[in-house]
Amino acid sequence: MRILVDGKAVDETGAVISIFDHGLQRGDGLFEVVRSYHGRLFALEAHLDRLEAGAAKLRLDLPARAELAEWLRAVAADGGDCFVRLVVTRGGALPGIDAPSRSIVAWEPQPQPNAAFKVLPVKAPWHSAGEDWDLAGAKTISYAPNMSATRHARKEGFDDALLISRDGWILEGPTWTIGWFVGGALETPSMDLGILGSVTRAEVLKTAADVGVAVVEGRWTLDRLRRADEVVALSTLKEVGVVVAVGETAFEPGELTQNLATAFSARVTASL
Repeated sequence: MRILVDGKAVDETGAVISIFDHGLQRGDGLFEVVRSYHGRLFALEAHLDRLEAGAAKLRLDLPARAELAEWLRAVAADGGDCFVRLVVTRGGALPGIDAPSRSIVAWEPQPQPNAAFKVLPVKAPWHSAGEDWDLAGAKTISYAPNMSATRHARKEGFDDALLISRDGWILEGPTWTIGWFVGGALETPSMDLGILGSVTRAEVLKTAADVGVAVVEGRWTLDRLRRADEVVALSTLKEVGVVVAVGETAFEPGELTQNLATAFSARVTASL
C-alpha cells in the first residue's frame, strides 16, 4: 500500500487527479511530510495540528483527523523507514463546478542527507518576513519561489539556498530551518519573522532545553551568523544536519552539533 487517494489504495499508474484540480492549476492546497521510523510516525499529532491550522487559513475542507491519521499510519506501516507525504488539494473537477478536496498519501524512500551541507544566502522578496497576512504559517503547496532559490544556489555550486529578507534578516532554508551556536547557546530566527512552524525545529528546541543548551530566538543578520562556532540545518530529512559553509564562510562540525543530534535521536526513539 504505497499510495492512497481519498483513502483508497491505488497503484502508481492509477494515482491521478483531474487536470482541472485547483491544486494543479493554481497551487491551492496544503501538504505535510512526516518521517516514519520502522513504520512508526514521528510527531504525527504536531503535523496534523499544523495541517488543520493551515486548512483554517485556506478555508479548505479536510477529511476527519482520525481518518487522515489512519491513512498516514497505514502507509507508514507499509513503507517502514520512509517519508510519508500528505497532499490535500482544493479539488474542482470541472471549470465552474466545485468538487470536494482531494487527499493523497504516499510513502517515499529516504534519501541520504548531505553530510557537508553548503548554503548560499539568497534574497527572498516574496517572503512575508513577519508581515501578517491571511496565509502566514500555512504549509501550502505553492513552493515555486523556494524551489527557484534552490536551483539558483545549486547553479552557483552550493547545495541549497538560505533565504534572506528584504531587510537583511536571516529567515530559513527553502525546506528547512537554520540554527547556529554562539558561546554554547543555540540561536535561531524567531517565529515572528513569518518562518514556517517547523515540527523538527520545535522538537529540536525542546531537546536543547532538555540537555541544558540555552536557546535564543531573535532577528539576526548574516554578520551574526558568520561569527558562529557551528551551524545546523533542521528538517524532517536532515534532523540535526551539519552546515559547513554559508556563502564563502566555512564552518567546522563540532561537539555541540553532535551532542544535539545524538540527544534528538534519543528523543525520537523514546517517542515511538
